[in-house]
Amino acid sequence: MKRSPLLARTLVAATLVLPLAVMAQNLAIVNGKAVPKARVDTLLKQVARPGQPMPPGADQQARDQVVLREIFSQEAERRGLGASADYRAKMELARQSILIGELFEDYRRKNPVGDDLAKAEYDKFKAQSAGTEYRARHILVEKEDEAKALIAQIKGGAKFDELAKKHSKDPGSGERGGDLDFAKADSYVPEFGQAMAKLQKGEMTEAPVKSQFGWHIIKLEDTREAAFPGFDEVKDQIKQRLEQSKLQEFQESLRKAAKTDYKFGGQP
Repeated sequence: MKRSPLLARTLVAATLVLPLAVMAQNLAIVNGKAVPKARVDTLLKQVARPGQPMPPGADQQARDQVVLREIFSQEAERRGLGASADYRAKMELARQSILIGELFEDYRRKNPVGDDLAKAEYDKFKAQSAGTEYRARHILVEKEDEAKALIAQIKGGAKFDELAKKHSKDPGSGERGGDLDFAKADSYVPEFGQAMAKLQKGEMTEAPVKSQFGWHIIKLEDTREAAFPGFDEVKDQIKQRLEQSKLQEFQESLRKAAKTDYKFGGQP
């Protein structure tokens, strides 16, 4: 039985097309071994930063890197390094790291944080941050008598900021003339915050205020209502924090469910 000319031409064409299709899937051939193009995409995904474009030339660099890795890994195999116990131990750790990364990424995809949850968290923090902020100056010294003497000098006409630069034990604010910028009263130790909140703008404490740090002379410069950014400005950060919190809870649930005789640090 003779093969028809049409069938023969079809078979010849198929033998030519098949290698071309295989080649299209490969980046290169290194010492007779194909290097898949898919490795380039995987490498680029690993170095990509969310929301940022790839830098110019990144694709070519990735292609170069993939081929170089194949060259180097082949040489390592040729030298028998892939059979060492140290290599196998490192490979097991690498395998676990990659697999764990896939587990956590799968959890994130299946447990997304929606806008409603992020908005509820935003409203909670906004309520906690509402209230008055105070801009104060202070001078911190070790002894009560020293503080009283400084108060007398200020009442006599000495400038508060100059005395703060010269005498305050608080190096951060002292260099700025005692300026603490705007903050809520509860961000300070109770003795300081309570005394500051009782002052009117421009007033100074009549007597030194004692705290765990020493003796304070406090002057209130200004007040304002606490500002808070809009939801859209911080939505992405809130979602990221909530996602991380959910992931930590997931990790902890797996740890508690696991049957093991191992005692983690801090466990009785």
